Amino acid sequence: MNYLYPEPYRPFLRQCLVGLILFAGCSLNAFGQQPDTTQRLVPVGTSDSLATVLSTAVADSVLMQRDSVFYTKLKTRMYKHRLTRKLYDAVFRDVYNSRVQTGEVNKLEVNPFRRFQGRIIGTIYIRRLGVFGQTVYDTLRQPGNWFERVGNRLHTNTRENVIRRSYLLFKEGDVVNPTLLRDNERLLRNTSIFHDARILVLPREGSRQFVDVYVITQDVWSLLPNGGVGALNRFSVGFEQRNFRGLGHLLYTQVAYNGADPRQKLEYRGRYTVPFIGKTFLTAQADLLYLRDQKQATLQLYRPFLTPDTKYAGSISLSHARINNRVITRDNVVQLVPLKYNYSDVWIGRSFRLFYRENEQETDEKGRARLIIALRNTNYEYLSRPTVTADTNQLYQDSRTTLFSVGFSRRKYIRDVLIYGFGRTEDVPIGETISGVVGFDNAELGQRLYSGLNYSQGKYINRFGYLYGLASIGGYFRTKGVEQGVLSLETNYFSPLLPTRWGNMRHFFNSRYTTGIGRFENEYISLSSTGSGINTDGIGINNDALRGTRRWLINYENILFSRLNVIGFRVAFITFANLGLVTFPDRRLLQGPLYQGYGIGFRLRNENLTFNSFQIRLAYYPNIPNNRAPFRTAFEGVTGLRFRDFDLSAPQIIPYR
Repeated sequence: MNYLYPEPYRPFLRQCLVGLILFAGCSLNAFGQQPDTTQRLVPVGTSDSLATVLSTAVADSVLMQRDSVFYTKLKTRMYKHRLTRKLYDAVFRDVYNSRVQTGEVNKLEVNPFRRFQGRIIGTIYIRRLGVFGQTVYDTLRQPGNWFERVGNRLHTNTRENVIRRSYLLFKEGDVVNPTLLRDNERLLRNTSIFHDARILVLPREGSRQFVDVYVITQDVWSLLPNGGVGALNRFSVGFEQRNFRGLGHLLYTQVAYNGADPRQKLEYRGRYTVPFIGKTFLTAQADLLYLRDQKQATLQLYRPFLTPDTKYAGSISLSHARINNRVITRDNVVQLVPLKYNYSDVWIGRSFRLFYRENEQETDEKGRARLIIALRNTNYEYLSRPTVTADTNQLYQDSRTTLFSVGFSRRKYIRDVLIYGFGRTEDVPIGETISGVVGFDNAELGQRLYSGLNYSQGKYINRFGYLYGLASIGGYFRTKGVEQGVLSLETNYFSPLLPTRWGNMRHFFNSRYTTGIGRFENEYISLSSTGSGINTDGIGINNDALRGTRRWLINYENILFSRLNVIGFRVAFITFANLGLVTFPDRRLLQGPLYQGYGIGFRLRNENLTFNSFQIRLAYYPNIPNNRAPFRTAFEGVTGLRFRDFDLSAPQIIPYR
């Protein structure tokens, strides 16, 4: 625990507290003796079990967790009565929750590995915690109820040899690199199989050269059933297993049946992913879709720039597809265009360190600058399609595109809480990127030159919050001018964590402007795109009238992270306002109607589960065309959002969406 009052007053306050507890009728005998968590570290190699050594190591290395068992029981007893509950809250605070309450990022940013820089890693110990009860900041906690105990027994933790072989960037005998260890913590936290992770470095007793490393991981509940029933002859059933047999593999499968569909009654979706193969950090993935309007098989092998120190990255992707492409003409006529094609995509990139001298050490505070070059080749080969001419169906021409990019990237990460998560540690990227892309598209209708430029930056501003900006422009060039060009501007902002009497609050503001330049016929963007339009809430506004070649979106959201906890689910209350403009070239953007959406609701999330956040919303859309029901309600799952990072990967054509 951590105290709010100075050291000289703590014994006096503790005596007063105990006296008040006795006066209230509570007995301290039920608590047992206070555990001695200040004992010395047991040297490696003794008869003590690894669990005992690691529990002691965690307690000694994290001063905030002293006396955790004693005070956990104390808190449980005192929270039974209003008077003693207020007294407890006035004197003590839980360290893990204090990060949520204060939102003080700087206190979390001290790199704990720096004082061990240059020492030799002796032994690496792996401690795998249960899904429920324990945390990486308090390994002495126990599951609080029957549900959590059963859940821990049913879940298969990630295997120790898998963590050693596939998820660690260091090995025994390496020199301690503080930045590498910090990156490895972030890598573990950002994988889908871990709820949280922590790395501890502890000096080996009797040695000034060697240290031992303890890797503590806590899985998420990996099995997620899915499906639904619309009628007796219309249903779907499936599941997602994000950590198949503790191997870290992802298995997703779903079967849907619609007896009333004359074209295809049975549909299937499947995916199998093998992440971080050995020490190569390659990921292999296979996808299979057998849907009414899409049949597709895809194989992919890829390796991203996982950390700024990753030198090589790349990907190989092969796909065969048969789809019925839904097209809406300018006259609002819906057409299904049958297509059949093969697709291949190959790229490779190399990262070079910049602004670094051999006699200096890189630090997180200075950031890590990289020059990244990459080469990419994509190929579309259509086997079945409508007739392609210079004026019609240009989207379906065979093409082979070769792109080259060069870019500058500087990034680091700051830990924070209560942004997109509900209490877990979140790694917020700060830094900047600038990249240029050039290449040739050897298309069926003639060769085109492509050129594009991207710039992004994000950082915390003192007492103001976090601000991110992205500007992109690019297009194809022929002798007659630009075609399929796009200009995109984006701004994202979230405020500091604001304490209130009901919980902690943040404000979120996003603005996105997109305009097309010389786009082909039937190419457009929409305000009704889920996740990127006026219905970012996903309430179901899907209107073909909300289309155009230019679009401007403004989204505001307020989230109150309450203290409510419903059987392990944290509750957050939300209010939002979404505004949007969209138009075709024959009318100015600001002359069009301002489409609007307003609403309230709440979300529930258990960070120990792989389930999406559950969301209930009431929204009001006053001026959507042909909208007979301006009020909409929904209960649904919401996929967790991720931060825009400042890593550079494959050269890409700026998307028009």
